Amino acid sequence: MAAGSATAQPLPPMGRAPHLAIRLVAESDRPAAGSTVTLALDTRPERDWHGYWSNPGDAGFPATLDWTLPAGVTASAPVYPVPGTLLIAGLMNYVFERPYAPLVTLSVPAGLAAGTRLPVRLKTNYLVCTKTLCVPESAALALDLVVGDGAVRPADRARFDAWRRAIPKPLDTKATWQVMDGVATIAVPYPASAPLADGYFFPKTNAIDNAAPQTIARDGDRVLVTTKAKSGGQPLDGVLRVGPDLALAVTALPGTVAGATGGGTGVWLAAFLAFAGAVLGGLILNVMPCVFPILSIKALSLARGHLDERAARREALGYAAGVITVCVGLGALILALRAGGNAVGWAFQLQDPRVVVLLLLLTVALALNFAGLFDIPTPRFVGSSGGVSGAFATGALAAFVATPCTGPFMGAALGAALVLPWAAALAVFAGLGLGLALPFLALGFVPALRRRLPRPGAWMETFRHVLSVPMWLTALALAWVLGRQAGVDGLTLGLAGALSIGLLLWLSGRRQRRGLPFGPIATLALAVVAVGAAALVQRAPASAAAVAEGEGFSAARLATLRAEKRPVFAYFTADWCVTCKVNEAAAINTAATRDAFERNNVAVLVGDWTDGDPVLGRFIEAHNRAGVPLYLYYAPGAAEPQVLPQVLTPGLLAGLGA
Repeated sequence: MAAGSATAQPLPPMGRAPHLAIRLVAESDRPAAGSTVTLALDTRPERDWHGYWSNPGDAGFPATLDWTLPAGVTASAPVYPVPGTLLIAGLMNYVFERPYAPLVTLSVPAGLAAGTRLPVRLKTNYLVCTKTLCVPESAALALDLVVGDGAVRPADRARFDAWRRAIPKPLDTKATWQVMDGVATIAVPYPASAPLADGYFFPKTNAIDNAAPQTIARDGDRVLVTTKAKSGGQPLDGVLRVGPDLALAVTALPGTVAGATGGGTGVWLAAFLAFAGAVLGGLILNVMPCVFPILSIKALSLARGHLDERAARREALGYAAGVITVCVGLGALILALRAGGNAVGWAFQLQDPRVVVLLLLLTVALALNFAGLFDIPTPRFVGSSGGVSGAFATGALAAFVATPCTGPFMGAALGAALVLPWAAALAVFAGLGLGLALPFLALGFVPALRRRLPRPGAWMETFRHVLSVPMWLTALALAWVLGRQAGVDGLTLGLAGALSIGLLLWLSGRRQRRGLPFGPIATLALAVVAVGAAALVQRAPASAAAVAEGEGFSAARLATLRAEKRPVFAYFTADWCVTCKVNEAAAINTAATRDAFERNNVAVLVGDWTDGDPVLGRFIEAHNRAGVPLYLYYAPGAAEPQVLPQVLTPGLLAGLGA
């Protein structure tokens, strides 16, 4: 039986069936060398029996895990889902009365040959109880893994993602707690607009009285927990339940908890700053090669001088509406997916090769249009006669093709949006669209700017042809991303689709030059090619090849390097991220940077988020980023990493560790 889908059952204690059935499950039965694999202790209590959390409360004891692992393989401490409460005879117990799954991260050392067997053995002792009876039990669990490509079957990924959603989400902002006259007050940052139901604080230590009643109150953008204290003056780790099966992992530092302010102004100040950063970031996106040609053609349509003031403003508003609609729509989808427990960020759709192949075909079609092979029929995406609907479609297109890009101001702004209330977060995404639309809005509403545009002439057709070059470069970049995600077969399929699109558009262009319409048959054929290519392309198996300019990132490797007091430069990238690739070519993967890192003994860890790895996604999220790039420098002995700018220079990197 495959180790990734079913595993050995626990040995029955004392000749009887266990009251807490456990099986050991691996997310992948073929983990890659130098990577990590998540294990789950799929635990199912018998009816009316319960197991215990890592802090059992006033009675009981937590499960002990005694691992027997191959040389070099290590296992992390287990992380538990949020427990329930069970008060018996004045004693508070933190228990699980339904199926649950603690998760463990297994680190596989680098350098192991494919096919190497990894026998994993676990002896666990635990307590299982009813309301009147407790029985100690033990289980011997076995799992046989094989070093391979790290591939995860869709069913296993879905099951583990469901288990991960039950794990409390880390709160990256520190909480505060104080003890006064025996009363503990814990202030946890939490947006005022975020839902809060069935609130409860589970301490991981005995700093508070487990059985004492808790008062949960909202005070602006924080939650106040008041209960009886047992001790104080030290950090307090715990879990704040904010809804059914939804909780936050909290670290509260000793301090002064201010009284209620009734404010909530802090979150809106943060939202305003994030909105301003998003506007600036969107403005910068206009110079990207995938957006600049569309903006230029649309701007030159105003230079033709055939529009009056009112029409120019309508087109500008239509374009802005298209841009903002797509940005807000993508933002809402990201927030909805994250609310469901998915670790997604900006440009998440490009983690799917089907979306990449569709973008590739679209970009090829636009490049051929700019080159003069054909004219896009009404409603036009680019051109001068599309009216408001054409301007709206142009803006929507510009926003969609801009999603692989990020830049200064934008990353931090979108990262902040992910921790803001929904309304504030959507306002930040709207700010990104506003920034992207600003140049055309300015041309539409400021006649003086339009008068400064060059006069119409034959040069405009030549300029349009020149603008096909950056679109071809964009198509080339998308083809490279497709090859990385779907392999040679996927890239070949994408190029075949591009060739088919080109032939169809060439034939349609010949019809147009004879005065004939584009034709519904051609439109249908184009749709068939696009849908067919997207349906046929498949993600290639994950590669276990070593990263050329550093080690692959893992939390375990980072912890090891930091324990060795080595400076660490960790960067997170994706093949579809234009800014990432520019930084890598201009600053990271250079001889000067390599020499400086070697001289200063700086370790380099690379997190590749091309395929949307949820573990990396959660790590990126924990650093207030909605996506890549993310650059972190860990100085020896520092408690927190330094977040580096999104535009790097060799000089900046050469100074790390010096």
